[in-house]
Amino acid sequence: MGEQKVEKMADFPAIETPEKKPKRNKYAIGCAILASMTSILLGYDIGVMSGAILFIQDNLKIGDVKVQLLVGSLNVYSLIGSAAAGRTSDWIGRRYTIVFAGVIFFFGAVMMGLAPNYAFLMLGRFVAGIGVGYALMIAPVYTTELSPASSRGFLTSFPDLFINGGILLGYLSNYAFSGLPNHLNWRLMLGIGAIPSVFIAVGVLAMPESPRWLIMQGRLGDARWVLTKTSDTKEEVELRLADIKETVGIPANCTDDVVSMPKRSHGEGVWTDLLIRPTPSVRRILIAAVGIHFFQQGTGIDAVVLYSPRVFKKAGIKKNNHLLAATVAVGFTKTCFILVATFLLDRIGRRPLFLTSVAGMIVSLAGLGFGLTIISQNPDERIIWAIVICIVTILAYVSFFSIGLGPVTWVYTAEIFPLRLRAQGTSMGVGTNRLVSGVVSMTFLSLSKAITIGGSFFLFTGIAVVAWIFFYTFLPETQGKILEDMETLFEKSIWRSKLKRGGNTSQVQLGHVEAASNGNAH
Repeated sequence: MGEQKVEKMADFPAIETPEKKPKRNKYAIGCAILASMTSILLGYDIGVMSGAILFIQDNLKIGDVKVQLLVGSLNVYSLIGSAAAGRTSDWIGRRYTIVFAGVIFFFGAVMMGLAPNYAFLMLGRFVAGIGVGYALMIAPVYTTELSPASSRGFLTSFPDLFINGGILLGYLSNYAFSGLPNHLNWRLMLGIGAIPSVFIAVGVLAMPESPRWLIMQGRLGDARWVLTKTSDTKEEVELRLADIKETVGIPANCTDDVVSMPKRSHGEGVWTDLLIRPTPSVRRILIAAVGIHFFQQGTGIDAVVLYSPRVFKKAGIKKNNHLLAATVAVGFTKTCFILVATFLLDRIGRRPLFLTSVAGMIVSLAGLGFGLTIISQNPDERIIWAIVICIVTILAYVSFFSIGLGPVTWVYTAEIFPLRLRAQGTSMGVGTNRLVSGVVSMTFLSLSKAITIGGSFFLFTGIAVVAWIFFYTFLPETQGKILEDMETLFEKSIWRSKLKRGGNTSQVQLGHVEAASNGNAH
């Protein structure tokens, strides 16, 4: 297998480090934008709910426990969508799964906007949550499979960019409708979220299907056409086509436009390969994906974004319009720094962004915890310097999150799984992400009462320290590697561990050199 890989690589020019960097592929960028726009749905819901909950609580007369359930329930419900999205996308294709996500969210948003009571509002959250789960899983998978290696990080960061754009739109919606009567404002804030889902579902129909999914279905002619439109060079078209054919078991000399594929290509058996009998490299990939998503949400981003009005209120800002204006500043800051990250991903790599991002978050969370503790211990005094510390550290925290841990999580997870496991593996990462997000958002108010709001952020600081250690010791760099070589990349550390334990040193070293040469050739 290794010898065939080396021989095949010799047939095509290296594409990883050309002398002159190719121009951005405009067709691939357009497809990535359309696919990633589904992420606006989650972002808008997160942003709008942070402000709408102030008016929902007053209008429906609900307590903090029901507030936590309402805010966090969408994340738990999205587990259903993300779990089903892997099999659905293998069955009907990546493109129609994106359409399906938009349709589900549309009905959920309409139900929330028309909700007469708390129970019906929760039902709307349930429906919208399923749509969000589908959207979160499928957008990065589609973009990753479509993108050329030279700009994969840039394009696959688009979903997080649109999540943050959606959050900002939600904050602006809060501010725009806050002056209306309480029985009307929050319904408009939530219901208007149905509008973008319609345009997204229609726009996606203009996109091509993922070339990797097409090959999994035996549609080689269609896949070649898509690869021709989305690759930087003709050589890259042939290289990507040959790699995908090898991965799914199609002979390299097969030139038919349509070939017959076994049922396994539609998603059967992958859970066995992923969970029950994984190879050492697949096991390591799975741990990496689940760990990244756990730490992305476990470091408290949803506590800041969803409850930012309450955090600012604790910090000393009292009026509702001032609170909502402060949250707009948070959304604007997050979006600006996401734009910075999109241009850095393919320039400096994934690992440096992960490590720099989390290091900055550690300092910011510790400062926020300190400022909130000082304010909490002096409730009768207005300590200006502590208020300033809280505002500055919140903005610093979302900035550091947005240059690394926010966007790189989606990029890294979508690109590391082998093709046969990508949809289901990514859905496990998204499921972990939404579960931890739900736990954080549904317990933050209770946690703040139990250990103080400052203590909550000190807890997030500790989790961020563990995250930095995990990223530093466990994650290899994936910048510039083609998707079909990721499994080999994750095998490298396994080879090193075998070397330390002994064994046939010469054979292991030979395998390591061959794997390294494959990665460098790309």
